[in-house]
Amino acid sequence: MKQDKGPERWANDLSILLTTAFGAARFPVDVASLAQKYSQQVFPGDPITRVRPRGFDGFEGALIPKPDGSGEWGIGYSDSLRLKGRVNFTIAHEFGHYLLHRKKYPNGFQCRPEDMVRWDSEYNRVESEANRFAAGLLMPLDDFRAQIPANRAADFDMLGACAERYEVSLTAATLRWLSYTQKRAILVVSRDGYILWARSSEPAFKSGAFIKVAGLPPRKIPLMSPVARNAGSVGLIEPTRLDEGTWLREPVTEHSMISERYDLSLSLLTLGARAPLADTEEEREQDAVDYFSRFSRSR
Repeated sequence: MKQDKGPERWANDLSILLTTAFGAARFPVDVASLAQKYSQQVFPGDPITRVRPRGFDGFEGALIPKPDGSGEWGIGYSDSLRLKGRVNFTIAHEFGHYLLHRKKYPNGFQCRPEDMVRWDSEYNRVESEANRFAAGLLMPLDDFRAQIPANRAADFDMLGACAERYEVSLTAATLRWLSYTQKRAILVVSRDGYILWARSSEPAFKSGAFIKVAGLPPRKIPLMSPVARNAGSVGLIEPTRLDEGTWLREPVTEHSMISERYDLSLSLLTLGARAPLADTEEEREQDAVDYFSRFSRSR
């Protein structure tokens, strides 16, 4: 019965255990220790017995069955990952695969960078479930909402504080906020002046505010974007108000961060209030396309 749970139920049940055991001091989650101790107690016939870095080529994390047929499992994460936040999310993602999918996929999983950041079911159901589990375990919604209420606008200072609280990446924290906020906002990830992918909050998407990338020629970030105007800089950039027609058919405020370590730039576009448009199948299709074909080729 335990393996019939969905990702949110698994994450919630484990969160209750962590809160009971550690109370207010439960963050950040020591997910490597949790994965091993919990699996060894609850699934002694096929537990996780090792979590360690590996010299992976082309993927960031893996759930690996022990080749001796003992039933034991290991979680590996790329030794190229330098930020603790990315390591934690990768381990949690693979722990999700263990809890949700190991019986159906006895050969395990090898997960690429793009598998760690797409949380909608249209991309790949099992990867989406692993990400939803990881987000729920590391960043429970009740606690995240207490940091940034759903009706409050956010910026990278606030989201960075959440990333530090939960020991996750700024990208993961921003995606978590976008999943519940009542505000219209879009996260745009770019490299070398070109958009890799973008994600809208539900209120933004329903109002017609989204950025389509897949299936189109490479799209440059706007010349007036702070990311474009500060090429070569590193770190947070002061929020900038941009006119209608720069990113969208309406003004936006762009909050920007340029990462030297991962050669990526994040742009959080915040928008004013607007009534939602009619929900059409065409709009749904535009939001559901796989933005990551370009992302995976660029790594």
